[in-house]
Amino acid sequence: MAPWSGFWGGRAVLAGGDAYRDGTPVVVKMENPNWSISEIDGDGDDEGAGFLAGAGGRRRRRRGKNAKQITWVLLLKAHRAAGCLAWLASAAVALGGAARRRVAAGRTDADAEGEDEAPAPAPPRHSRRFYAFIRAFLLLSLFLLAVELAAHTNGRRLAAPAAVSFAALHAAWVRFRAAYVAPPLQLLADACVVLFLVQSADRLVQSLGCFYIHLKRLKPKPVSPALPDAEDPDAGYYPMVLVQIPMCNEKEVYQQSVAAVCNLDWPRSNFMVQVLDDSDDPITQALIREEVEKWQQHGARIVYRHRVLREGYKAGNLKSAMSCSYVKDYEYVAIFDADFQPYPDFLKRTVPHFKDNEELGLVQARWSFVNKDENLLTRLQNINLCFHFEVEQQVNGMFINFFGFNGTAGVWRIKALEDSGGWMERTTVEDMDIAVRAHLKGWRFIFLNDVECQCELPESYEAYRKQQHRWHSGPMQLFRLCLPDIIRCKIAFWKKANLIFLFFLLRKLILPFYSFTLFCIILPLTMFVPEAELPDWVVCYIPALMSFLNILPSPRSFPFIIPYLLFENTMSVTKFNAMVSGLFQLGSAYEWVVTKKSGRSSEGDLVVLAPNKEHRKQQQQRSATPVAAEAKKPPAPAEKKKQQKYNRIYKKELALSLLLLTAAARSLLSKQGMHFYFLLFQGVSFLMVGLDLIGEDVK
Repeated sequence: MAPWSGFWGGRAVLAGGDAYRDGTPVVVKMENPNWSISEIDGDGDDEGAGFLAGAGGRRRRRRGKNAKQITWVLLLKAHRAAGCLAWLASAAVALGGAARRRVAAGRTDADAEGEDEAPAPAPPRHSRRFYAFIRAFLLLSLFLLAVELAAHTNGRRLAAPAAVSFAALHAAWVRFRAAYVAPPLQLLADACVVLFLVQSADRLVQSLGCFYIHLKRLKPKPVSPALPDAEDPDAGYYPMVLVQIPMCNEKEVYQQSVAAVCNLDWPRSNFMVQVLDDSDDPITQALIREEVEKWQQHGARIVYRHRVLREGYKAGNLKSAMSCSYVKDYEYVAIFDADFQPYPDFLKRTVPHFKDNEELGLVQARWSFVNKDENLLTRLQNINLCFHFEVEQQVNGMFINFFGFNGTAGVWRIKALEDSGGWMERTTVEDMDIAVRAHLKGWRFIFLNDVECQCELPESYEAYRKQQHRWHSGPMQLFRLCLPDIIRCKIAFWKKANLIFLFFLLRKLILPFYSFTLFCIILPLTMFVPEAELPDWVVCYIPALMSFLNILPSPRSFPFIIPYLLFENTMSVTKFNAMVSGLFQLGSAYEWVVTKKSGRSSEGDLVVLAPNKEHRKQQQQRSATPVAAEAKKPPAPAEKKKQQKYNRIYKKELALSLLLLTAAARSLLSKQGMHFYFLLFQGVSFLMVGLDLIGEDVK
């Protein structure tokens, strides 16, 4: 390629037609898209030195070399930029195609559930009212935007009388909003800002507590020494442990959980496994029962239980299992959900904490996720849950010995369960219910941040939304039921205050309330009522700091800090709706939907955990078993056919995206730069979630 004959290569051209060849050779590595250049220092070209004499010639040759290098660098950078633009263009085309498929399909969150075997019930009345409120608010914002645009153009396209009338009406509207709309809006905004600051202070204190724990290297330590070899049960502390695996229609993951639990490193005679199957599908029941029988043949003490009357969901299942006559022979119970895979040393690292510690009721382990890098949704969930375990639960467990039981990957003292009243079906958060009642009875909890148990994250937004709805409506149900007991109990006053004001009100009620009200309602309104203001530090700086604190426990996720901030505000719609339904005992508060699993880790884990070669061969030849043959039979006429999965359009999120984008357009008229960018990106975030573009893409 010939050098440029313009500004960059002018001196070299003047020096002679071949002068540019006397520069330093440049080697270009054609590794698309990341080209690289390197210089080769050599003095073999002596002809150019003879041609150019003196210092002036050396300066001209140096300039010629620099011109060639700058030319190549510019060309390579242009190529790299073109590659990035091509990637962005392809991603935009793919995103647009997915959005077009969603809109063309026309399926919304109000349609029948494609993943369930039965059509979904009609949306609750309060949910329809909530959507109607958002839609009315959107229409009002569009009308106000039209009014502001007309006022901004000063009525140039209107006739003189009409322009005068419009100006008078707009002036009357400005006086009205300044006198009657702005003061209450500003009062509500100030109240939400105060709640926001209180919640941010709570999060900052917890983060400082976590930093102190890491600085001092604090961790719970068992009173007894390390356990000896499990082959000699009489030489160590190996109490009787009951292991429970509750499940319901989860044929994707039952094999890996059963295999992991049966391979726990604990004397066979000192622990028993209960597979608590609540499946209503006869094929799934037969598969799980066959798996249990195989492990029984290989020496595992494992039993299969199936309830005829499936009442009380998971709490009813656990309550029924604890009523067995042989449970009285066991001292502790470990609980694992169907997608959890404990490591073989799980019991060895948790049970010793109970020895010589009679006040200890629960030992909770941390979750780790096998599919955290599957898509953007799982990455954002991983950030949230890492902060929950490493900061919230670790700090509360270390300093006040109380936190909400996670429902799985924990070991309970059976005496503590019985003393607290056992499992109750009164809420959809039976794990938090038993934890609060045990805390009121004086039992202490320990969280082990270094003991992990693998599990799965929901990969579709539909599954994640339903999970979050249950997790945020249940605590409000429990708060209504437990408040009288908290007030009457005889624990210390500071423990009562922590339960009421921090555990329930601040973290379960105030957080979703101000997140939705402040960033989805008040902020867009202030664009149309500029007399009420939200400062930049509320819109940008404090949320950015809180997101930075949230992402510290998972530093590899730092590139996703901005999507995480936007997604948390987007999820405030679901959380606020769930909080209201739970607080006022509305219909959807009692909705329980089993979170769908994919079973991505089952194949590799089963090969490792299978007891011997014969069992591995049986796993590979499962299609030849009678159960698999039964599964291949056509369904009976009375059976319900399973529908296919599909992506949906979520009307609430879509309406809010249009509202925020409308407010962003209005903010341009008042030249509020920070507010415009926040509203724009938040509106795009709501749009992506509303079109179901953030999780699993079902084609």
